Amino acid sequence: MSSTALVGNPNTGKTSLFNTLTSSYEYVGNWAGVTVEKKIGSLKNGAGHLIDLPGIYSLHPLSRDEGVAAGYLIEESPETLINIVDASQLERNLLLTLQLLEYGKPTVLGLNMIDVANARGIKLNHEILQSRLGVTVLPLIARTGKGSAQMLSMLEKSAAIPPSSFKLDYGDIVEKALSAIQKELLAVPNLPNHRWVALQLMEQNPVILQFLKTRTDTAKLIALCDTCQSELQIKKLALTLPQWIRSTRMEYIHSICLEVMNTEEQKPHNLTERLDSLLTHRFLGLPLFIVFMYVLFKTTFDWAGGPLSDLLDGFITGPISEGTTALLQFMGASSFIHALIVDGIIGGVGGVLVFVPQIFILFLIISFLEDSGYMARVCLLMDSIMERMGLNGKAFIPFIIGFGCNVPAIMAARSIEQPKDRMLTTLLMPLMSCSARLPVYALFAAVFFPSQQATAVLSMYVMGIVLALVLCKVFSKYLFKNESSVFVIELPPYRMPQLKTLSRSTWEKGKGFLRKAGTIILAGSVIIWLMSYAGPGGLDVEMDYSYLAKFGGFIAPLLEPLGFGTWQAGSTLVPGFLAKEVVVSTMNIIYHAPDSVGLEHQISQVFTPLSSISFMAFILLYIPCLATVGVIKKETASWKWTFFSIGYSLVLAYIVSLIIFQGGRLLGWS
Repeated sequence: MSSTALVGNPNTGKTSLFNTLTSSYEYVGNWAGVTVEKKIGSLKNGAGHLIDLPGIYSLHPLSRDEGVAAGYLIEESPETLINIVDASQLERNLLLTLQLLEYGKPTVLGLNMIDVANARGIKLNHEILQSRLGVTVLPLIARTGKGSAQMLSMLEKSAAIPPSSFKLDYGDIVEKALSAIQKELLAVPNLPNHRWVALQLMEQNPVILQFLKTRTDTAKLIALCDTCQSELQIKKLALTLPQWIRSTRMEYIHSICLEVMNTEEQKPHNLTERLDSLLTHRFLGLPLFIVFMYVLFKTTFDWAGGPLSDLLDGFITGPISEGTTALLQFMGASSFIHALIVDGIIGGVGGVLVFVPQIFILFLIISFLEDSGYMARVCLLMDSIMERMGLNGKAFIPFIIGFGCNVPAIMAARSIEQPKDRMLTTLLMPLMSCSARLPVYALFAAVFFPSQQATAVLSMYVMGIVLALVLCKVFSKYLFKNESSVFVIELPPYRMPQLKTLSRSTWEKGKGFLRKAGTIILAGSVIIWLMSYAGPGGLDVEMDYSYLAKFGGFIAPLLEPLGFGTWQAGSTLVPGFLAKEVVVSTMNIIYHAPDSVGLEHQISQVFTPLSSISFMAFILLYIPCLATVGVIKKETASWKWTFFSIGYSLVLAYIVSLIIFQGGRLLGWS
């Protein structure tokens, strides 16, 4: 089957078009760096595969995700290219377009966001653009699907799309060197386009250089580039060879834009600029963000999420539990089967599912903020703070994604250009409160802080961010010395998110929680129940004499200084390594609570407000879940850093919980 590569600058709508053309769904966000690896889907019409590559500004990679795109073009050579450009930022986007046209493959230019350009008073003549570039130009609005049918129709007849014949004259000196390099490349097998490879070599593209090193002696090729550089200097041109190539392209792009763009009606101050004057204000920006976050948590736990969770809890502990009990009695099931299903499965899994409304509401609001374009501004606001701590504001994007799940957040760190910043972000990501920890916070906040649930839960999120920044400063100073940090981020236009996009984004974020409920949490609940049901004395023993009690009692003395030195608390922590949600399901089984009210009552007898804060802090900070540990190993390619992340988080959890509990006792808190 034929393959088509989808290439463009970050945040130009590539993934939105990919979802439309393939009837699949990948994460879409109104900020740069959403796609961090290539995604492959089958076209709706069965005409072949579509590959969504990470957003890049040029084929010269600055980060790992950009390297994915450059590596794909040199190693796998797709049959067709779709280049998506932002019509409202045409001049900047065309730099990549020229590099892709020089690649020589059949190419279609998708002129996306024409609605944004029109709203700004920018008029474009796509027919002139098509004539100047020599390829088909198709106007699009990817997020609404406008133009996608025409694009799909073109791809169905991809064999009829002619190869790009675009060739830019770089001047006598460079053209002479290009010819010499192309002759040398004739002996290298499986190259997509010799002139394109020669140009990328002249631009010192590390991906292309590495590719050639494994196939030929590159010394002569580099010598030809050096000779060309020397001749440019003899001509007294104060530009390096890569700078000369770029300046030639930019001159050509500027001449195209003068013909294609009509900016006579361009508005001096659009809605985005007016909103940015307030939301990115030097003094008001951060306070407004804190207010937004408070409203987010207030809505999640008090105004909407709390009542919905109560209704779901009543349904699970009422009709479902009672109906299952009646059915098992009718079937004559044994007491063991009855206890396993009702107390183990329904009690364990159901105790976690009651928090589904709160989790989905949280994801819905976060998805709204992401798709509106506001989250990119938050990264800008956080840059000055994070820079003082050793990172830059771009790292805040993975941190925010980490509120949903740490695994994709760590993968999103690939979009960070500097290796030091990428490694720091990966190591600190487990300190972000993912959705798996949310049921624990919600449970304890409802018991001990019923009138301030939103504030109590928000404080855990803030604690994670603050500790991450503090540790970032420490790690930067002692582990990553003398490594600089550069912050570059694109601020997308504000837009009103579409209901379809919001619902799909919320579902994609939340379905992982439901999937865990049917797999890891279910399996964990059964294992925990069996450990509580059996003991050295046999089956159906008292809970205090079960294997679970023996297991929890082994680590309970270590937890005594933290305020929760009981075997029950100890028993919840180790299975929490599989998935943090299992902590709540384990509590439901241990305390044998018929409903959430019963569980809350049991917890209120064992914990105090002070020890509950200590416990929540420990859950926030201690060992990352198994999936997170796995992706840390994959991204760092180092067991040393993987074990370091496990070790420092466990030590940090113990120290922070110890300070909270013992410090609170010294101050007379209970």
